[in-house]
Amino acid sequence: MAERYELRLSGEGGQGLVLAGKILAEAAAIYDDKNATQSQSYGPEARGGASKSEVIVSDGAIDYPKAERLDLLLALTQEAFDKYHGDLRPGGWLVIDAEAVTRLPDVSKWRVVPVPFEKLARERIGRSIVANIVALGVIVRLSRVVSEQAAEQAILARVPPGMEDLNRKAFQLGLETAEQVPAWAGAPGPRIEGCL
Repeated sequence: MAERYELRLSGEGGQGLVLAGKILAEAAAIYDDKNATQSQSYGPEARGGASKSEVIVSDGAIDYPKAERLDLLLALTQEAFDKYHGDLRPGGWLVIDAEAVTRLPDVSKWRVVPVPFEKLARERIGRSIVANIVALGVIVRLSRVVSEQAAEQAILARVPPGMEDLNRKAFQLGLETAEQVPAWAGAPGPRIEGCL
């Protein structure tokens, strides 16, 4: 991991991105003994409006808590992609919901990972509400910004009582899905067709 790693999880209110950001930051700071900051913003509508959660993880001190040169962008809606992709550094991970983000410019400078998160959660777990945790599993396995054990501990500490097994399954599905990322997604290149 680079000394400073910047992530932005974006979509719309109600998709659980603020929770996912808090889980990532807590996994880093509480369970992996790293420094982390987490911030969020969303429209006044809360549910349905644009939403983002930013997480910065570092082995050293974090002098500036704002993400400006993203190492990873998760975009679960077209609006989120359109609004936030400009901050993604060349060679960074662009993780998109393959069914929601369909209009892309030239993406050859990024490592693009299209995954139908809501569909996967609905079909494999039985609840689309855990799509954010599936996405978290993909992000953790791809970026290695926090350990998988720390992420799972943070998930289990944050989810409502009685929802632990559901969220554990969603996280494991995300980890397994990341293993299916084609080799061409590992380095910048023009291919984005298809989805996992």
